[in-house]
Amino acid sequence: MTEAPIPDALTLVHRLGEARDRILGEVHRRIVGQDEVLEQMLICLFARGHGLFVGVPGLAKTLLVRTLGEVLDLHTSRVQFTPDLMPSDITGSDVLEQDPETQARRFRFVRGPVFAQLLLADEINRTPPKTQAALLQAMAEGQVSAGGTTHALPSPFAVFATQNPLEQEGTYPLPEAQLDRFLMQIDVGYPSEADEREIVRRTTGRAGAPPACVLRAADILEMQALVPEVPLSEPVLESLVRIVRATRPSDAAAPASVREFVSHGAGPRASQALALAAKTRAVLHGRFAAERDDVRAVALPVLRHRLQPNFRARAERIDADHLVADVLAHTLP
Repeated sequence: MTEAPIPDALTLVHRLGEARDRILGEVHRRIVGQDEVLEQMLICLFARGHGLFVGVPGLAKTLLVRTLGEVLDLHTSRVQFTPDLMPSDITGSDVLEQDPETQARRFRFVRGPVFAQLLLADEINRTPPKTQAALLQAMAEGQVSAGGTTHALPSPFAVFATQNPLEQEGTYPLPEAQLDRFLMQIDVGYPSEADEREIVRRTTGRAGAPPACVLRAADILEMQALVPEVPLSEPVLESLVRIVRATRPSDAAAPASVREFVSHGAGPRASQALALAAKTRAVLHGRFAAERDDVRAVALPVLRHRLQPNFRARAERIDADHLVADVLAHTLP
């Protein structure tokens, strides 16, 4: 039996549920459709996680992140990842300065674009793994080390990275350690015909009113602190752990498709991510308890980038989404 939430927590839950609708409304002043994508972005942010966008160019992934930053009044910066980008171009570097009066020399740390509350890493897989890895410490610890000194990043801090499909020319696969740092892989698909007509109408006519600010950094931090307090019942906990374990080919509970087509499955960090994402979704929908439906709703974006299909799966064009669907059908019939 779960404990009753304290009144302050209930107030915050109701506030976040109301804020969710207002956030979506303001974002839709500029973005047409993509409700599921927007909800997954909010889950990443309020769960203190990071999101990886995957989709072909031209689907407004960059505009989505910028617009969300405006609606939440977050300092947003953007890095365009290119093959010649260096790690210091992201984190910053020490610059030697000389005092014009005393002639004394000293090093001063010049902060890179990672020192923002919302970082857009655009086309992250256009740059080699060494530069991709420059984000690892920032994403995991919220700080950057340079010249023997550790620099704290602003709070809240979230990375939203866009990734082009790997079959496109000039892309590098993300290291598995970095993939695991993303709470969700958010797949952005083509708009419907009706949405595409509206996109053309809006973008080729007179500009509409800009989106208004709904929440500020202090509100986001308060709501981020609420998520770990959301209770998780034993049946729900057992369900989400069973889902993650079923992605591992060596586990007795794994379905036949996983044993046949997965080289290795999700680790314990996936169980943590699934729990946090389910809790956050519950709060975004005005509930102070995560349910199985929340777990089911977030399982695909949480797990799809943590499963590694083997060579046979790739040869037979069986992707991670199909395998996660099999796992859910096997564990949550």
